[in-house]
Amino acid sequence: MIARRHTLALLVCGLLATGPFAAAQTEPQGLYSTQAILDAEAHLETAPDTAVGDVRDVLLGDDMGVHALVIRSNATLGIGGEDVVVTRGRFRLATDDSGDGTARHRVMLALSEAEFDALPRYDSSWWQQAKRRSREAWQTTQEGAESAWQRTRKGADRVGEGAERAWQRTQEGAERAGRAINEALDRMTDE
Repeated sequence: MIARRHTLALLVCGLLATGPFAAAQTEPQGLYSTQAILDAEAHLETAPDTAVGDVRDVLLGDDMGVHALVIRSNATLGIGGEDVVVTRGRFRLATDDSGDGTARHRVMLALSEAEFDALPRYDSSWWQQAKRRSREAWQTTQEGAESAWQRTRKGADRVGEGAERAWQRTQEGAERAGRAINEALDRMTDE
């Protein structure tokens, strides 16, 4: 249970560190739960009242950052039932406060209908290629090519200044690698 809480806390930190989620109509929440984001409706910013799908998965990199969302498309645009990949920078989270303290999330996509239709399909082939390219991007930007997930665990096990320095190096490296991972996934989307 402690390991699960540690992992969930790191996931939320990774979500916040990446900055793709921004509250639209309410004050920032401070923390965002992936559970609340999963199944959130996805809307094109050009047609905000019409859902084009819903969030099926959140894809994280070795930098602990959000790099893409998997959206299950609905029949609205004619590609119903297919899972597509939307990379970071092409989506934001709109949060509406219901007035009773609960938030309702919608994912807003900065895409046209044609761009949405042309998104890569989330399948085994895409997944294998994305993992390979992301791993390569990570390794070219990291000295030790150690995942931030692994290094954070090691840092959490240490005490004192050494762990803090290790965490700072991990964060700096993760930021560089995160940018490289985003670029690799964006290139896949644009191909």
